[in-house]
Amino acid sequence: MKLLGNRIRMRRPENMDTAIDWFLQNLMVERGLSKNTVVSYSRDLGHFVRFLKKEHPFLQTQYEKVTQESLLSYVRHLGESQSFAVRSLARMLSALRGFFRFLHEEQIISTNPAMELPLPKRVKSLPGVLTLDQVEALLSAPDQTTDRGCRDFAMIELLYSTGIRVSELCYLKQSELQPLYITPMGKGQKVRMVPMGQVAEQALFRYLKESRPSLLRGKESEMVFVTHYGRAMTRQGFWKLLGGYARAAGILTRVYPHKLRHSFATHLLWRGAELRSVQAMLGHSDISSTEIYTHLSQARLQEIYRKHHPRA
Repeated sequence: MKLLGNRIRMRRPENMDTAIDWFLQNLMVERGLSKNTVVSYSRDLGHFVRFLKKEHPFLQTQYEKVTQESLLSYVRHLGESQSFAVRSLARMLSALRGFFRFLHEEQIISTNPAMELPLPKRVKSLPGVLTLDQVEALLSAPDQTTDRGCRDFAMIELLYSTGIRVSELCYLKQSELQPLYITPMGKGQKVRMVPMGQVAEQALFRYLKESRPSLLRGKESEMVFVTHYGRAMTRQGFWKLLGGYARAAGILTRVYPHKLRHSFATHLLWRGAELRSVQAMLGHSDISSTEIYTHLSQARLQEIYRKHHPRA
């Protein structure tokens, strides 16, 4: 018998479903992964189990006999179904590799058949960005004579002015506001200093002075941006109102908070900003995450060249 998390288990799970349950519990209890991540692993491995029940039913109970060949037949099945994007396929196969690695490390199986299981190559897609005219139209959409419009303009302006994540925007605290910069807490509980423009600072000051007290209705909150119920603005709520303003501005492409973050980085590089500086403002730990914006800048330069050079 062996202890897994807070329960005692027998040496060998009786079938594949039980083995997956142990793996999922290990992810949650010992590795501390989020509930959503564990649910994704469960869904992906469930797809694999359904394949086994149909094509190799004996492996349900004799899972130690799963070979690389049987896993490759599953990979071929996924490819032939044409129902999954490359990113989804990579995630499903990553879950499979993690599951069999767990079984091997726990000495439930003697060899790991998924050790050399190939993952599909991901094709990096360039993020969508707004044009400068679209940004101006979006910022003109909120009615700043109302409390909500004043708040919404400040949020959109701050998001575009700083390039912070929508979670950092919605969870921004008053203690994180400084003259001409903010200090949001990003991924990994890391705090960084992000400059903001004078327009954003003025919009923020006006909202804090004129509209926020009315929205709070006598309540108190450490969060900067609040709803008319006096509660903190949620990411879902901001996503919804941003989409509404985009439609009102006549922008035909889908507009979401991260698109403003992409636009912030791309427009900075258009104007000659250094990549390392943009990386620091975005809070990227690895510069490779920021380098994708250089491709967008190169595409912009090519567009300008073709449009304006007489020999293009």
